[in-house]
Amino acid sequence: MFKIGDFSKLSRVAVKTLRYYDEIDLFRPRCVDRFTGYRYYSADQLSRLNRILALKDLGFSLEQVSRLLDEELLPAEMRGMLRMRRMELEQQVREDQARLARVEARLRQIEQEGTMPDYEVVLKKVGPQRVAGVRDVIPTYADIGRLFGEVEAYVARHGVRPVGACMAIYYDTEYRERDIDAEAATPVSAALAESERVKVHEMPGAEAMACVIHRGGYDSLDQAYNALLTWVEANGYRIAGPNREVYLRGHTDSGLDYPEAHVTDDPAEYVTELQFPVEKV
Repeated sequence: MFKIGDFSKLSRVAVKTLRYYDEIDLFRPRCVDRFTGYRYYSADQLSRLNRILALKDLGFSLEQVSRLLDEELLPAEMRGMLRMRRMELEQQVREDQARLARVEARLRQIEQEGTMPDYEVVLKKVGPQRVAGVRDVIPTYADIGRLFGEVEAYVARHGVRPVGACMAIYYDTEYRERDIDAEAATPVSAALAESERVKVHEMPGAEAMACVIHRGGYDSLDQAYNALLTWVEANGYRIAGPNREVYLRGHTDSGLDYPEAHVTDDPAEYVTELQFPVEKV
């Protein structure tokens, strides 16, 4: 029989870890002196301890390790748990590879430009959102303001308060100088009847949305677009749906009761988030 210190040296497992395994009933000592409280282990326990360490090395939690060791699992159940762990590891590898690609793209950008980028692109999940919107073909991008005027006036007349920042959605699959398929939308939560022009619908979410924040007037939005599209290409993605401009802070003449932080008359204080749904190439 070995005292816990000697067994720790023999098994190369810390005393603190052995005590913790005892506390959670994963690996108990062979016996405990009822007078001194000393724990004693035997050499034949090494096989169980080594199996614990092997399963832990595969990434299983201690709770899963306990189940694998103590429950009489059928071979099919054991294979199922191992296959699930394999899938988790494969997903982790894919995520790490994508993160590595982003690091390499950032390094290339800094090496080419010699400075830190002005825009930080983030990839995030965006949930669906209920909106009231007006969609039409407009002569130029500047005419999106007319659509906002329509939808905001309609929402205001019905006494509905927006629950988030308004947004423009551009449905064309390529850049167009004229005749742009666009929608102006305002997030709403209260019941709102539709009209011939104003439609209430759920704006779909996206599992992967490439986003960038632009601060300042709309006349310099092209810089943010260039940064975002460069990032999409450099990181091995492609655009997978209509892009959005979310006006987190901007100007409105509608009198609509947007949250206070959303409204400003100073273009230098405008905050716009550009969003592109993307998928891996």
